[in-house]
Amino acid sequence: MKIHDLITTTEALTELCERLAKSDFVAVDTEFMRENTYWPELCLVQIANTEEAAAIDPLAPGIDLSPLLDLMCDNEDVLKVFHAGGQDVEIIVNLTGKTPHPIFDTQVAMMAISQSEQIGYANLVETWLNIQIDKGARFTDWSRRPLTDRQIEYAIGDVTHLSKIFPKILKKLIKTERGVWLDAEMEKLSDPSNYLIDPDAAWKRIRSPGRNPQVLGRLKALAAWREGEAQHKNIPRGRIMRDETLADIASHPPKKQADLAKVRGLSAAWKDNDIGKRMMKVIAEAEPLPKEEMPEKMKRGAPLGREGALVADLLKLLLKIRAREIDVAARLLTRADEMEALAAGVRDLNVLKGWRYEVFGKDALDLVEGKLAFAVEKGKLKMTHIDEMRGAMEDALAAE
Repeated sequence: MKIHDLITTTEALTELCERLAKSDFVAVDTEFMRENTYWPELCLVQIANTEEAAAIDPLAPGIDLSPLLDLMCDNEDVLKVFHAGGQDVEIIVNLTGKTPHPIFDTQVAMMAISQSEQIGYANLVETWLNIQIDKGARFTDWSRRPLTDRQIEYAIGDVTHLSKIFPKILKKLIKTERGVWLDAEMEKLSDPSNYLIDPDAAWKRIRSPGRNPQVLGRLKALAAWREGEAQHKNIPRGRIMRDETLADIASHPPKKQADLAKVRGLSAAWKDNDIGKRMMKVIAEAEPLPKEEMPEKMKRGAPLGREGALVADLLKLLLKIRAREIDVAARLLTRADEMEALAAGVRDLNVLKGWRYEVFGKDALDLVEGKLAFAVEKGKLKMTHIDEMRGAMEDALAAE
């Protein structure tokens, strides 16, 4: 594989992207910094196919990333392969408003062909290539220039390895006929709404202080305001105010700005500065949260009480057995909240639809409805349908 020198000009980037545009797939990774900013700062892009690889410097003076972004978002013929690519995709969405498409994530794919829930990149490389990655350059400052040879070599390694691993994963997906299992998961990754930040929805990420509409209305207003302040200043939202402080102010709003000096988590300067003044205005104008936006009541215990808890536990045991039997990550099949809902009698669930129903949901439903039982055979726990057990017993009696 040809490894190019660091690309720092639009001309070299254009030539690279023209060649890569003829590939079936490209492996992509990024290096970025976001510790001190609201928006992640893109510092390096690595890209490879089966023949060549390069690192691209987006901070190089005068470089235009349009050829790369066009390849990522507008070329439907080239599959873009990432590993745990959520933050990489977020950066591209911030730059273009669009996601790379079509897209493939090897971390998600591993859930369909192994019991790995969230396999890390180093473990992925060791599993498929028997190579141990040197992580020494992982936590360096990627924004500093010039980049060292060691940094560039480490960064390019991410995509050269990935370009070798992807065909192997794809081959196994084809062999197991599980590629269709991932269609919906990959489409989620390519939905821009998963990456665009809606300030009016920011409050949902904060632990809600009760269900009082007035309190939640202030929480929503304050969270949206904090988001705007952080975006405008391009600093992490926690630098404006921590979640705990924001929730406390929503629950116990100060009556006047001078009271902000007594709020734990705020600087005393807020009692008479402009940001404190702006926040007080937000508090004063906050409306109660509308009924249709109220969060669902948190369920206490299992939906069916003690018996429901037992049913949910049996479903979780069934999930472990099935995931082990077919070598798939349990998380890809269903999650705890779905199993609790199933135990409670809910039937409009993803686990009871499509391939999930065939692989696990049908047996889960049979268990809830008393048609499935657990048995031990040769020291191993297995699932057995009641009708099959009854038939085996009848055959055994008939043979006596």
